[in-house]
This record gives sequence, structure tokens and C-alpha cells, in this order.
Amino acid sequence: MLPKDRGRAFAVESEKSVGKPLGAGIYLVAVFVLVSLVFIPWRADILFILPIILAASVVGIVDDWTGGLSEYLLAFFDLVVALLCSWILIGLDGSVDLWLPFVRGSFTLSLPVALPIFTGIVWLSINATNCSDGVDGLSGSLSVVSLIFLAFLLYGVVGDEVTATQLLIPYDASAGLWAHPAFIMVGCIAGYLWYNAPPSQMLMGDAGSRPIGLLVGILVCASHNVALIVVVGFVVLANGATGLFKVSLKRFFKILVFGQVRFPLHDHFRKEVGWTGTQVLFRFIIIHLIISAILYSLLLKVR
Repeated sequence: MLPKDRGRAFAVESEKSVGKPLGAGIYLVAVFVLVSLVFIPWRADILFILPIILAASVVGIVDDWTGGLSEYLLAFFDLVVALLCSWILIGLDGSVDLWLPFVRGSFTLSLPVALPIFTGIVWLSINATNCSDGVDGLSGSLSVVSLIFLAFLLYGVVGDEVTATQLLIPYDASAGLWAHPAFIMVGCIAGYLWYNAPPSQMLMGDAGSRPIGLLVGILVCASHNVALIVVVGFVVLANGATGLFKVSLKRFFKILVFGQVRFPLHDHFRKEVGWTGTQVLFRFIIIHLIISAILYSLLLKVR
């Protein structure tokens, strides 16, 4: 019933995916929303954000099916989604306490300041995760690592008064509940990865990568530390966001940077360095785990 992959222009070894079911992320996200509604205590912010995540998947499956949605239309939709989720997270009082690496205490930001910052982080997370999808198991596996780090931070640090006080981090009683959707999404991605492990039987497409990136961005903002996007998503950003940066500079300002580097980076390592898809998968996961663990430790302990 799913659309079939037609291959991507200029992507390395894209012909190997041609004909495989595409858009399996719509099932992944549907299960995520259903399980969240059943098992997570109902709270207004989560109840409002769940349908937005589902809407992101629906737009993704439309793009997977037609392949006709323009980049600018998708970018605008991502902006609207990021703006809505950011406003929900900031809340009706219109302010948020932000904490940063290497700095003690927190800073209270008003709505006009916090809203564009949160919106930018969520938008970046959506598109970086989407750009990292292209090697069997890669985007899902990297996202699982990011979600686990985020879940433990939200539940065991920001959402735990004793630990937060000890680490000089502002305590947020509402943060702990956000660990639940993080772990639920890990379970849903694991079910998908069973069939996406190399060689894959199906592909998540935009229907999966966009809502997963959206959730990661939401959780980063729910932690009240926007720098966390680098801590939990360093490899995802290096792999996907750098390509966005390169294309934007070239398209809008006629400036070429990283001219000898193919983006996303997973294509560079396969085409120019000679790594296989499986080598890219495992080596990127190893690098992601090591860097995230180091940055995670520095984030919490050096204050």
C-alpha cells in the first residue's frame, strides 16, 4: 500500500533503494501517537503537540507519494510547525527560564526573544534529521541515541529537583513527563529498524524523518537548554545541517564553501572515502555515542 522509492538524484547508491516501500514512517508515527495517548498522563502541551507531530508525518507521506512538494513549501510548513510547537512549549505566561553550558543559574527570556530561538532550533532539528536519512538504519539509529540522552536528561536531571539543584540547573517539574514520548518513540523506531537494517526492506521517508526531527527539537526546547541540540545531535547536524548551510550559501548568496565535500556527509564517505553503507552506519553511531557522552558530561558537570 505504500509508495515505492524512485531513487534520488545525485545520491550515492540510490538505485539500490528503487522499488522499496517508502513512507513507512506514517505507521511508526501513528503507533507513537496512539501509544502516547494511552500511556502518558494527559497534559495540555503534550495533547496539543501530538496531532502536530502526526500532521508532520502526513505532509511527509504526501511528499513521499508525489515527490512533488517544493523545498520552499516544505520549509514553510516546517516553520509553521516549529512556531506552533515553540509557542505551546513556552506557555501562556510568555516567558521561559533558559540555562546554558558552562554558566551557573538561568536567564528568563520573554516571549518575543524565546519564540524565535525555539522556532529556529525545532526547524533545524526537523531538516537536519531529514537530510540524515539516506543510509539504511542511519537516521533512525542516530535519532534513538539522541532521544535516549534527552529522555534521561529530562527525567533524571531537569525534572528531578534534587539532581537539578545539585548540578546548578533550574528545576522544571513539568520536564519529566517529556521523557515518556521520548522513550515511546525509541520503541517505535526500534520496531521500524527491524525492517530497515541493512539491507533494508522498507524506508521511513519524510513521513518518518520529519516528525522524528520535530520531536527531538521539541524535547531540546523542553529541557530549556537550546545548546543541547549540539550535545545530542552533533553527528546529525554535521551530517545534515552542514549540507543545508552549504546549499543556502550557494543558492542565495552565490558563495561556495566545502567545495570538495559531498553532502550529506554519509554520501561523501561512501563516494569519496569508499566506506560501505554498513560501515557508515556503525562508524557514525560510534562517533555519535562518544561525542554525545563527552559533551553530555561537560554540559552537566562544568558549570
